[in-house]
Amino acid sequence: MPAPADLLKLATAALEEIKAKDLVEIDVRGKTSVCDYMLIASGTSTRHVKSLADEVVKASKHAGYQPLGVEGEREAEWVLVDLGDVVVHVMLPRVREFYALERLWTVGDQPPEA
Repeated sequence: MPAPADLLKLATAALEEIKAKDLVEIDVRGKTSVCDYMLIASGTSTRHVKSLADEVVKASKHAGYQPLGVEGEREAEWVLVDLGDVVVHVMLPRVREFYALERLWTVGDQPPEA
């Protein structure tokens, strides 16, 4: 099993390869036991979202790692690729804005303003 940081690099490279928009890595160690990192990206259309998720799956299999699951491929507005220690969320911009995962998982990370 690859180290979480290696999985994160692999997924990031796969998403960058086919032009994912607004990639954000969130370190959630100590906030959840589900995973160590979340990687969030946007696609420009449902077809692009599906292609981005497929690329992550293909890259991980090529590296010898079988994803634990993929959810949301049919509608392709929000596709989740579960790589175990890394969970990848690929979303349409309007869906991403609505669910605001970045804000949800980074609340309290910044020191309070004086």
